[in-house]
Amino acid sequence: MSDYRFLKACWGEPVDRTPVWLMRQAGRYLPQYMAVRSKVSFLELCKTPELAAEVTIQPIDYLGADAAILFSDILTPVEPMGLKLDFAPGPVFESPVRTQADIDALRIPVMEEDVPYVLETIRILRREFEGRVPLIGFGGAPFTLACYMVEGKGSKDFAQIKRMMYSAPESYASLMEKITEMDRQYLNAQIAAGAQAIQIFDTWGGIVSPGDYEKYILPYTTKLIEGLNRTGVPIIHFVKGAGTMLDLVKRAGSDVVGLDWHIGLGKARNLLGTEVAVQGNLDPTILYAPPEHIEREVKRILDENDGRPGHIFNLGHGILPTVPPEHAKFMVECVQRLSAKG
Repeated sequence: MSDYRFLKACWGEPVDRTPVWLMRQAGRYLPQYMAVRSKVSFLELCKTPELAAEVTIQPIDYLGADAAILFSDILTPVEPMGLKLDFAPGPVFESPVRTQADIDALRIPVMEEDVPYVLETIRILRREFEGRVPLIGFGGAPFTLACYMVEGKGSKDFAQIKRMMYSAPESYASLMEKITEMDRQYLNAQIAAGAQAIQIFDTWGGIVSPGDYEKYILPYTTKLIEGLNRTGVPIIHFVKGAGTMLDLVKRAGSDVVGLDWHIGLGKARNLLGTEVAVQGNLDPTILYAPPEHIEREVKRILDENDGRPGHIFNLGHGILPTVPPEHAKFMVECVQRLSAKG
């Protein structure tokens, strides 16, 4: 049994209080982060293990969160597949993947050779965090990675990836198979380097209907999760916008289902049953509110959980860069105080 309350909660074991961390907790809302970021580009920061480790540690020191998440980007392993990546400020691929020839040209990276900086960052952090907090590794779900690779950047309508799905299903399947295998190797390399949990981000998984999710997305996420070396390593699966299809998300087989704020936590727990833990689900914009409002919302979510084991408190998506850091710290303190047993 783990000594870390975060890992205990992932497995549905009893804890002394609800563990809490924040998606994007290492980021632009922290002045400490911006001081480091001012000296290097975003990609340089991701690719410099000492600096990536430093900004991963910052929110643990400041917030007192119960878990750290590796500082990196979901597109880090996509670049060595053969796509030039830049940030302007969001991710942009110079030559999107649109044809079967583009798909055939993609390679599966050799992780120790192509993304050694990610694995070295994990090793540094395991040494730094030993006995303090567990370290979460992460990656993008195959569909979300495919969205960026095919669209070339973020999108409002995702017309290019949907066009491939519907009009070139064989090419779509070929791309998804290649991404899934890359993802499997990448996340297993993180586990081998010392990641103690893995979060899979499917930021765009909710842009399709439940029927299309089941047909075009679920098989690849399921294959990815089944291919991970997850003995003793819980898998968290977060699909933004999935409140209407949690039954399908559950079928992917993760140990923890991440929830956004579009569904009540209590309702989600009732739908998912007791077999899986949940993570979530405060609306990130609540952190702009005055402290008494933040405290009310924290209490509401804890009350909705109703003392059930297997709850990790988190935001329903990443913390926003203009949130006052003291509000994030206050939210963490509220969770810790209001959920403490006895």
